[in-house]
Amino acid sequence: MDSSSLRERQKERRRARIYSVALDLFKRGGFQATTATDIARASNVSRGTFFNYYPYKEAVLLDYGSEVMDRLRDQAEARLAAGTPPLTVLYEVWDQLAEENGRERDLFPPLAYEVMNPNPERARTAYQALPLSKVIELILRPLHQAGMIRTDLSLQRISNLIADTYLMVALRWSAYGTDRTLQEETRLALNLLLEGALRREGPPPAPRTP
Repeated sequence: MDSSSLRERQKERRRARIYSVALDLFKRGGFQATTATDIARASNVSRGTFFNYYPYKEAVLLDYGSEVMDRLRDQAEARLAAGTPPLTVLYEVWDQLAEENGRERDLFPPLAYEVMNPNPERARTAYQALPLSKVIELILRPLHQAGMIRTDLSLQRISNLIADTYLMVALRWSAYGTDRTLQEETRLALNLLLEGALRREGPPPAPRTP
């Protein structure tokens, strides 16, 4: 192994350690209460080294969100390949995302705010790291190809609207809470959106949760 490859592996391991330590601190002490200095100290690196890997604290959450999106995409692709109806896959992915965000309730607001960051570069980075609309588009594409989705709006736009709605519903639930669980809130929103997107009468039947 040459020296450049060794350095790259060391950098990857260091980044993975910083990421793991940071998430643990966020979950135990809260995102807002955890500082970059706390993360650096617990990771046995300097504060400057932390910022070499993560230019701002929220960037750690983007890695976390990206991992979640990768899992959901892999699940969606596998379920579609197995012949599972697209709407069933969409509800499964929707519920899993709500479960994840409900379990890590403290992490979702700062992650969601990054997508709406007034700094265009940070907002673009967050959008690219959290491609929920792309996962939704992947799931709905078979319905679009079969002519089951309205054609006056593009599939991309419909998917973006659904993803944006999830973001706002989950953000409001995380910040204020309701009498419903996050899964119930997001399912209600999805039902309403699909009622307008699908080319048929009445709302789509939501698969029952086992």
